[in-house]
Amino acid sequence: MTTTPLSNLERQVQLAALIDQHQRVSIEWVTQQFEISPATARRDLDTLEDMGRIQRVHGGAIAIRQSPPEPPVHQRQNEQASEKRQIGLAAANLIEEGDTVFIGGGTTPLEVARNIRKRRNLTVISNSLLILNALSDIDAEGITFIGLGGLLRRGEQSMIGHITEQALAEVRADKIFMGIRAIDSEVGLTNDFSPETATDRVILQLSRKLIIVADHTKCARVAAAFVAPLNAMHTLVTDDKTPDTFVKALRGQGINVVQS
Repeated sequence: MTTTPLSNLERQVQLAALIDQHQRVSIEWVTQQFEISPATARRDLDTLEDMGRIQRVHGGAIAIRQSPPEPPVHQRQNEQASEKRQIGLAAANLIEEGDTVFIGGGTTPLEVARNIRKRRNLTVISNSLLILNALSDIDAEGITFIGLGGLLRRGEQSMIGHITEQALAEVRADKIFMGIRAIDSEVGLTNDFSPETATDRVILQLSRKLIIVADHTKCARVAAAFVAPLNAMHTLVTDDKTPDTFVKALRGQGINVVQS
């Protein structure tokens, strides 16, 4: 790339800029560009990942497609409202009579709950006050609701933390319905709020059938806190604005994708 030897820092700055430009690089490409060994290329990429500049993937690295910060739940009610309603209906159709399901917090899972209010012979487990309110009136009398206590995260109106995780250890579900801040075909499932990830990971242990409900703005994005690899997800329910390339990438990895 240049006849003048670069310091480690200079090389890493240039490498980060090139990854931003090309979106994806391989170890072999980095070694050729900077005339360095594969071991040095790996160390540079590891350093940039530790700094939060890039995301390491098998054989190289990709640029982080950062998801914007997530506002409180009450401010998100009207964002992609039509898409969320369609997703909620499509996801509700995956729930069968007699199921025990976990429904997580957020505006899209709330639409799932709203579409099962008049069902019979269902059990719903949730750590969300929004879900509790949606399923607490007489219209939802056919649903057995199990609410989980814990530390209130006011912005999300949901319970998280050690007490919630202890309660989760006592229950099981046939299906899990969760929202997510960001999904990437390489990085996996990520959220904004790091303290919540421990609770999210315990939720994932409730069932092998994790159904993520997320509109197109959450797809091909990465947020700050890693939750789980992509293969933790059984099904993605999204809208028809989600890019075909992203849908094909997920299906190519064995993920079921339902577009509403």
